[in-house]
Amino acid sequence: MDQLTRRGLLGGAIAVAAVAVSGGTGAAASAAPRGTSASRPRGTSALWREFARSPYTHPQIPFVGRAGQRAGADRFPRHRVVADVRDHGAKNDGSADAAPAINRAVAAAGERGGGTVIIPPGTYRIDDVIRIGHSNVVLRGAGSGRTKLVATKNLTELIGPYGSRYGGDKSSWSWAGGLIWLCPQGRYASLTDAIRAREWPFEGWTGNRRDEWESLAAVRPARRGDRTVTVDDASRLRRGQLVLLRLADDSGHTLLEHMAGGGPGPEAYHWDDKTKLTSYVPYEWPVRITAVDGTRVTLERPLPLDARPEWDPRLTTHVEALTGSGVEGLTLEAVETPQAPHLLDKGYNGVTFQCAYDCWADDITVRHVDNGFGLVAASACTLRRTRVAGRGSHHPYFCREGAHDNLVEDFVIERRTVPAPAGTQLHGINTEGLSSHNVWSRGVMETGTFDTHRGMPFANVRTEITVNNDGRHGGDASAGPLYGARFTHWNVTVTNERAGLIRIDGVAPYSATVGISTVREFDQIDVPDFTGPLGSRLEAYGSPGSVRPRNLYEAQRVLDR
Repeated sequence: MDQLTRRGLLGGAIAVAAVAVSGGTGAAASAAPRGTSASRPRGTSALWREFARSPYTHPQIPFVGRAGQRAGADRFPRHRVVADVRDHGAKNDGSADAAPAINRAVAAAGERGGGTVIIPPGTYRIDDVIRIGHSNVVLRGAGSGRTKLVATKNLTELIGPYGSRYGGDKSSWSWAGGLIWLCPQGRYASLTDAIRAREWPFEGWTGNRRDEWESLAAVRPARRGDRTVTVDDASRLRRGQLVLLRLADDSGHTLLEHMAGGGPGPEAYHWDDKTKLTSYVPYEWPVRITAVDGTRVTLERPLPLDARPEWDPRLTTHVEALTGSGVEGLTLEAVETPQAPHLLDKGYNGVTFQCAYDCWADDITVRHVDNGFGLVAASACTLRRTRVAGRGSHHPYFCREGAHDNLVEDFVIERRTVPAPAGTQLHGINTEGLSSHNVWSRGVMETGTFDTHRGMPFANVRTEITVNNDGRHGGDASAGPLYGARFTHWNVTVTNERAGLIRIDGVAPYSATVGISTVREFDQIDVPDFTGPLGSRLEAYGSPGSVRPRNLYEAQRVLDR
């Protein structure tokens, strides 16, 4: 989006925030019983005014105003150009495999400390994965309409079959890996070595067995929303350091209850047999330290959860992260093959970020892919001006394995160009596996849905999106609840009246559904995972576009300044 348009959006949000903080009035649409309309004239949302008084601790709406690369910065870093892939042997007429040349150029840039590798206009055949494994390396094409990479092979051919660590005959390429893969060099090697050895790994920040970490400091009790915490010993901490906040669950699963909002419903839920869900904890949240003053440590973002003694809260090390890297201005097109049966994807996948922080994609189109854009244990990354096109995808966007604080904005999922083969599945914008505080903003979804895939993701926001809601969610029963607390759907236009996974006040605990179209339930219908009152909120039902602020994320950015 050009800066003028973006500035206009921010200006509107500033005006709304000023009204909200000052307690100004406005005609607000109030909550309505399920199945009724509560449309009123345009005005500042009552829920927004309430949120603005306590933005870091609101019970239904999460604070996401610092999501994305460098806390949602408008501009991406511009590293100096250090290489042209043609100088390393790449041909731009599609006549020969350009992957070795591209990978040589990218690796050389990384080994010299970073820089931009350009891919001039043309078509480049790639017969291998394009790997960005060093920090501060940018792969930049001439624009998604001018630079095209044509991928001829899938990840099963290139790396090998990837089974699920939870058993069965599923292919983990259905939700992992990319033909452009941004992942720290050492982490990529450990993952692919394990896959080739058929030792199916965990994929997150603390290694294949989740044991590659050391404690840096124990954290004293703190509350959700705090930006400064007190530690027992800050001698191993410094300003600018990227650390993990680690919270371990206890035998009573009170951490999982807290993620679900607490109260009678989560307390009555049976957690012990949800083995996939319990494998996702401890909760690991990457965050950068902005100041250390004695034993007081200030963090880049407010705490996403309480830090209670029973969860052994501590700041820890992690595998080496990929930071400051990006991919820009190109189309990745896979050879067109029929979409695979559900969960048997071969891995014609697009762009994936893994163990990446403060990284980005801008002006990227993927076409004919099994899975489009992946955020796997990735945090504080921005995907801007991305598009999924072609024959149809299983997961156009997937966000999993504890991915937090990411921003996906100005995105498009195009209508598929061929009918879906029997036995395939379409999800949409996916989040799962305790992923939290992610934002999907200003999107057009000609197909798909708001796929919340069990594994109890929580505190995520989808705002200012138009969707033809024709997808379905997935998720193993052992992965537990569909939703944790503080999911918010804000200003969503549904073009086909389907309620499922868009109107969530009857299924998601402590959630907010604000300014969505009038919808009705049909096809896939879910029941609440938790008993009793859910504590959810519904406002401006049937009136998308009427609620102010129009974009919840943009308004939060301004409120936080």
